[in-house]
Amino acid sequence: MNASTARRPRRGLLGPAQSVAGKRILITGAARGIGAALARQLHARGARVALLGIEEALLAEVAADCGDAPWRYCDIGDQDQVERVVNSLTAELGGLDAVVANAGIARQLSLLGGEPDVLEETLTVNVLGVYYTLRAAGPHIAHPGGYVLLVSSLAAAIHLPLAGAYSASKAAVEALGDTLRIELRHTGAKVGMAYFAELDTDMTSRGFGTDAARDILGRNTVSGTAPLGPAIDAMERALARRSRRVFSPYWVGLILSFRGVGQRVVDYALRHGVETGLEVARTERVAFTTEQPARPRRMGKLA
Repeated sequence: MNASTARRPRRGLLGPAQSVAGKRILITGAARGIGAALARQLHARGARVALLGIEEALLAEVAADCGDAPWRYCDIGDQDQVERVVNSLTAELGGLDAVVANAGIARQLSLLGGEPDVLEETLTVNVLGVYYTLRAAGPHIAHPGGYVLLVSSLAAAIHLPLAGAYSASKAAVEALGDTLRIELRHTGAKVGMAYFAELDTDMTSRGFGTDAARDILGRNTVSGTAPLGPAIDAMERALARRSRRVFSPYWVGLILSFRGVGQRVVDYALRHGVETGLEVARTERVAFTTEQPARPRRMGKLA
């Protein structure tokens, strides 16, 4: 197994006053990648986790590794289903201390000439899915000690060709988190945002492993694939401390402090090869990083 499907938890990094032990934590997108690794590590630290996702066989494996943790199939883009599953899992845990809104997908899109369905599906999962999760879990974590951790991305601030749909969705997640932080303050609950670069997950390998991306970038990723372990450790610390921001690798925080400069650097670095890559992307048939269930279109045909 690679780092995106299994990972041995590291030794504890937090003192007893900053521990996740005993916390009841719900994780979306927990079948693999970040969600699966986080669930296993939190369980190893004594947390009680509940899992939801759409890849049932993988989800069952993760749940078994987490002491037969409660889990449910859940299409994150279906509001009624999210409401029902979140309430059911929260009841099994006997309450909720934190929710990790991690579920997300990606797929390359040429904004001119690309398929509008890619943008629609990305926004359905990455934005509406996060909103539905927050709406369902909100009443359960709106208490002193409650915490929401939303998984955004460096892509919320630094925007690459072919990644417009994903970048737009993660910028929206950032906006939802900033707004929710203000709206929850009076309850004592806190909201954190996780910003990651290209981690060693299936999403990274599938998202960047296309002919069009290679034409533009000349390699598999922009900054090189970073190990998953430090990101999971950072999320564990955030859940224990109810942190406002989480970065991995460390330099992501520095780039976010200079967003405008970072975007200008990317614009300059990718000034060659984009035209060819876009042509390839318009005809290249690729799948979403996680295959999605069929659902009604929400936005209709675009002119």
